[in-house]
Amino acid sequence: MNKNTILKLKILFIPFLIISIGFCAIYTFLNWLLLIKFQLFSVKEIIVEFGIPLVLPAIPILFYLRPRLKILNLEKSNGKSLNDFYMFILWFAIAGPTLIAQSYLKNSTGKLSQIENVSQISKQKQTKYYKIKRFYLDKSSVGVHTAFEVTGKYNNDFNMTLFVVLPIFDKKSKTSEATCKYWLGVKYHNRISNKLEEKEKENEYEKFLKESQNDFDRKDLNDFVYLERVGNSDIGDGYKEALKKCTKFNSEGSTIFISNNEPFEKRNGNTLSWLIGTFLIGALVWLIMILIPKFNKTELKRFQSGKPYEDKDLKEFIEFLKPREGYFITPILIYTNIFIYLIMVFAGLGFISFNGQDLLKWGANFRPSTINGEWWRLITNTFLHGGLMHLLSNMFGLLFVGTFIEPILGRTKYLIIYLVTGILASCASIWWYEDTVSIGASGAIFGLYGLFLGLLLTKVFPPDFSKTFLTTTLIFVIYNLLMGLTGGIDNSAHIGGLLSGFIIGIIISKSLKEEIDNGKIENRLSRKTEEKE
Repeated sequence: MNKNTILKLKILFIPFLIISIGFCAIYTFLNWLLLIKFQLFSVKEIIVEFGIPLVLPAIPILFYLRPRLKILNLEKSNGKSLNDFYMFILWFAIAGPTLIAQSYLKNSTGKLSQIENVSQISKQKQTKYYKIKRFYLDKSSVGVHTAFEVTGKYNNDFNMTLFVVLPIFDKKSKTSEATCKYWLGVKYHNRISNKLEEKEKENEYEKFLKESQNDFDRKDLNDFVYLERVGNSDIGDGYKEALKKCTKFNSEGSTIFISNNEPFEKRNGNTLSWLIGTFLIGALVWLIMILIPKFNKTELKRFQSGKPYEDKDLKEFIEFLKPREGYFITPILIYTNIFIYLIMVFAGLGFISFNGQDLLKWGANFRPSTINGEWWRLITNTFLHGGLMHLLSNMFGLLFVGTFIEPILGRTKYLIIYLVTGILASCASIWWYEDTVSIGASGAIFGLYGLFLGLLLTKVFPPDFSKTFLTTTLIFVIYNLLMGLTGGIDNSAHIGGLLSGFIIGIIISKSLKEEIDNGKIENRLSRKTEEKE
């Protein structure tokens, strides 16, 4: 083993192993200690098992491993750097095993209690799994809740989930009692194309209901090996909604279970193998990746001398996040949208996506509600998003256009136009759709792009700038409108925002040009174009 290989192992590989193993072990231990053993507080499973393990690895990568990557020569012959790709592999190698470890922890913890009947559940220490000898399922008294969710790339999938709960008693004679504490949850799911017309979706839904009912009637629900207590999850919320629909019994403080037909010993499946395999693959890939490139001798000498690395890129990124003159309202709008999303996440509404009923409660635009006095929905819906990817795509769009529009409009005018076009986009949505839940900042963002197009076409910006960005902006707008035609996207709000913004841009273009000519607006756009080039 030569000297360079030893150096790479010491500087890049061993620290990676320590961070990867340490992060996975410590996070999994804290999850077990705080949430499972002592149950100090209740957090949605998707946040603990997916959200946090996905985000937290960015901290050691950005602030510890990323500076060390500079000792490698990752510059390609075309001038591009492989640094971001290396960081992505680092993130995958640390986050991947941690995600799988939470799944393993969830299934492996929890004792299987052997009991005679369900009445004994309240008389002993609570466990996660139960094997019951005698019980009676009352199929005649059920609660049903249907949830709809749009998922997939470009919202291509329309998901229908049917949650059913039925009471569990010790014996049939107990069904005459007014209270039921224990329930069995049964779930049916179907996914169809979101491109279907509303009438076609209704037909598919009716078909789904009929098939689910037939399966429920035929299925022997008594045939299971053990019961598992439903956790704090979106599925658990679906069962709780179904429980509310069953008014025959007092179900306050009830516990909902799902049935498992596999042997208890096999509940983890191949999760442990996946955990070990993912870690080993990540470590091997990382080892190969650091052995291939040569050293950046200048950075290696700096590192060996103990001189701290000045991370200009990270420093510039942090500075870019701060509101400043000419870029003040845009970051505040971005932070407001992210803050509302995070509140919804920690309120337990989801992480990757939120369901329509929750969005409606939080202020989504919905014609029957909006036109019946809840006009505030026209603006509140522009600060709500259907999930993580919806939020990220909109915020990137806002970041791009806001960088160029805000300096020329000023804070007040920029904010007013953003809000006005957002409201007009919402009006277009309820005019076009009778019963669609609409959310998202895209209507207001399209308003800014419409304004941008209006100003580009009226030559408010310098000629070189207009040539550079007119084609780019048109491609962006046309592409997103075409994507809206595939279904699941509120194109009416996009078009409403775009047209209102374009008209406003045409109207104010003359006064803006006069202000620029008279020196009332400091035009930074020429400098931005030069920096881009």
